Amino acid sequence: MTGRRPFSELTAKLPAARKERIAARASELRAEMALAELRQARALSQEELACVLGVKQPAVAKLEKRADMYVSNLRRYIEAMGGTLEITAKFPGATVTIAGFSGIGKPDAAGQT
Repeated sequence: MTGRRPFSELTAKLPAARKERIAARASELRAEMALAELRQARALSQEELACVLGVKQPAVAKLEKRADMYVSNLRRYIEAMGGTLEITAKFPGATVTIAGFSGIGKPDAAGQT
């Protein structure tokens, strides 16, 4: 296979500033994932996640394709993978974590959600 070289060899001669920009962008891309990509990165199948959520696999597939969903459903999905959901608002010069979403969809003392 002529003309093929490892990526590390291609980037070895780049200036340090360019390597830093590449590393920063790669980090940003890893921080932004679709739900299906996040599930795959956690080495979970839709079937395994469905079992934890108490639903069937097609429900997980449908949830992963949705562009709009309830915060409570998203929280359950994230928690089923072992994570926690935080909602932040980004403004120029500030990032604020929005309080009040951690209990959404969880039963209260009276058993109400």
